Amino acid sequence: MFPVNVDVIATSGSARAGVARTARGSYDTPTFMPVGTRGAVKYLDAHDYRDLDAQIVLGNTYHLMLRPGADVIAHFGGLGKFAAWEGLTLTDSGGFQVFSLDPKVDDEGVTFRSVYDGSKHRFTPEIAVHVQEQLGADIQMALDVCPPLPSPPEVIRQAVERTSAWAERARSAHTRTDQSLFGIVQGGVSTSMRTESAQRTVALDFDGYGIGGLSVGESRDEMLPAIEAAVSELPAQRPRYLMGVGDPASLVEAVARGVDQFDCVMQTRLGRHGTALTSSGRWQVKASANTLSDEPIDASCGCQVCATHSRGYLRHLFQSKEPTASRLLSLHNLKWTIDLVASMRRAIIDGSFDGLRREILDVWA
Repeated sequence: MFPVNVDVIATSGSARAGVARTARGSYDTPTFMPVGTRGAVKYLDAHDYRDLDAQIVLGNTYHLMLRPGADVIAHFGGLGKFAAWEGLTLTDSGGFQVFSLDPKVDDEGVTFRSVYDGSKHRFTPEIAVHVQEQLGADIQMALDVCPPLPSPPEVIRQAVERTSAWAERARSAHTRTDQSLFGIVQGGVSTSMRTESAQRTVALDFDGYGIGGLSVGESRDEMLPAIEAAVSELPAQRPRYLMGVGDPASLVEAVARGVDQFDCVMQTRLGRHGTALTSSGRWQVKASANTLSDEPIDASCGCQVCATHSRGYLRHLFQSKEPTASRLLSLHNLKWTIDLVASMRRAIIDGSFDGLRREILDVWA
């Protein structure tokens, strides 16, 4: 394994800005990572990732192992080369997707059916590691158990126990010295179980740490203490990754609590359905008020969509069901979010983070 060392260059309370170093390259923290589920962010390609200033792009182990298959991607030299992406890559374990299918779960692993053809598959911590080694991402995630929220305490407890046991097995199974392996902290919204799960995961000495099982039905007021409980136990020299969280208020509140990296599908999902993220809140492209508007989505945004296209044009594309509309709003939402998190980093460095936090929460909280 390759430990991902975080060089912290500035702090503001618990918020921190730094540089995380992997075997193949470094990335600035905090950072937001676009999600390329099946080897591509929907409607986008590697050229777009570069224009977005993305540093890491995610791939989904569950989908990629089913189509085209991990062996196919290994043949092309790994996920990055397969997608012609020169930046860093991260693959999740596929656990969230597997558990959303209501699989048969036991202490050894899970049995589930493919969403593509109904075929039966077995997934264990060892298989998850092996598949991700074939996918060849710079960072892979250990297989965890992600319960929905709310769930009874006994369900959360079982998820913590299995996640811990599976983490130890993943740690033993991992062999690639040029690839980092992150463990995952579970525990629902219970601060005591989050603390325990974090302690047990840290004891296994992973290269970095994910905080999973949040933004799955709980309120932000319930989520934030759970993040605090986990982060307080995680080592300062390793990255803290809040998985699947991407709304602006949660991003800035998590950064304020010491989280380093994020991913979310919200940006592209909203974009495909005609909603843009802006400095003044969500904007609905299909509203009739946009018909004759020559304004950009957000005059303060530095993306090429805002520099080039009017609200009136974008509304026309959505009304005409032109696929370009989904692409353009996805590009805007991703760039807007990447830039938002980058602005948090700059604010931590220059001492203005508290003010920026208030500005974001005034709009998004």
